[in-house]
Amino acid sequence: MPACFERKGINVEIINTVEELKQALNSLRKEGKHIGFVPTMGALHQGHMDLISRAGAECDVVVASVFVNPTQFNNPSDLKLYPRTPEADAELLKKFGCDFAFFPSVEEIYPENWIVPRVDLGSLDRVMEGQFRPGHFNGVVQVVSRLFEIVEPHKAFFGLKDFQQVAVIKRMVSELKMPVQIVACETLRTEKGLAMSSRNKRLSDEQKEEALIIYQTLSRAKRDAQTYSPSETLKRAKAFFESGSLKLEYLNIVHPETLEDLEDDWIPGATMCIACFCGEVRLIDNITLN
Repeated sequence: MPACFERKGINVEIINTVEELKQALNSLRKEGKHIGFVPTMGALHQGHMDLISRAGAECDVVVASVFVNPTQFNNPSDLKLYPRTPEADAELLKKFGCDFAFFPSVEEIYPENWIVPRVDLGSLDRVMEGQFRPGHFNGVVQVVSRLFEIVEPHKAFFGLKDFQQVAVIKRMVSELKMPVQIVACETLRTEKGLAMSSRNKRLSDEQKEEALIIYQTLSRAKRDAQTYSPSETLKRAKAFFESGSLKLEYLNIVHPETLEDLEDDWIPGATMCIACFCGEVRLIDNITLN
């Protein structure tokens, strides 16, 4: 499991306005500094700090945003219950050496005169998350494109736990011809395999144990993929998952770029993606099978 490290001697600046952040970054950009960016929705955990560490290792300046984006929630209750821990987030960002911690308001991110870019996502936003959370990826495109417009990073770092989101963002960058490199980072997990997520804060200790069946299912599928076809591997995985107490929303084996379902033949990078409910908390995860 990758380890986070602290950047020593970093004076972290907390910024709330777009204008202030732009001014600070423009002066550094003129000095030839490379800017790394980690966009988050807060309730930060070790997985986020791993992204901060990666950005610090590859770039001169690290910017992190903390913004719960209302446009990517299709469920008002989910938006209301999403954990918010701004004070703790600020302390973590200080500890792990973020140079600029950007905590904007909705009005700062979405001014009245801002025009939402149009991006053709093809089928990427119609399967899996797109099927069960209609409009979600339109919101993702809206906020990430706006943040890229503000920060103008050389590199942006995203966790692969949100596998489909990474595919969507790469497509958006290509469509809009944005000069930013997307760096996808491996999912950070607990010692028992549960993918680190802000939503885990809403789970009880008992639920965290029950949720381990997610990674167990993915791990068994990775072994089965050496012997069985995609369709048979998927069938066996569903049977195993349903022996637990979580409620399955979807379980798919997909092409790593198009996200089309695989049935008869394997291709390099084939990925199993899952979404399920542990009580009222929705969790997602994935694993590369070959």
